[in-house]
Amino acid sequence: MVRKGPAANVLHADCPSRRALDLIADKWTTLVIHLLRGGRMRYGEIHKGIGGISQKMLTQTLRQMEQNGLVTRTVYPVVPPHTEYELTHLGRTLLEPLGALCRWAETHLPEWQKALRKFGNTG
Repeated sequence: MVRKGPAANVLHADCPSRRALDLIADKWTTLVIHLLRGGRMRYGEIHKGIGGISQKMLTQTLRQMEQNGLVTRTVYPVVPPHTEYELTHLGRTLLEPLGALCRWAETHLPEWQKALRKFGNTG
């Protein structure tokens, strides 16, 4: 669907681009995309690969990502069911920017922790 009218602007409260920003700015979405950069994975592999995510949150995140065109879900008709997830073309367009955020978080962790300690927080 092509948006008619003024250009998209995430700073406008009524702009639909905010929904996209909400989804991709979510930490779980970012981590799923980061993990799926290597290719198709089963649900259990994703769950094991992302420390601290509950099954409920992973299911919810994957469902939202599928509904928004970021991942495809393939169910194989075997017993027990075999489900795999893979980034779509749209999802792969987020690899570079979200990968950069993940690398930033890892690279600047010591500085971030130092800033937190300065104000009595732990990190």
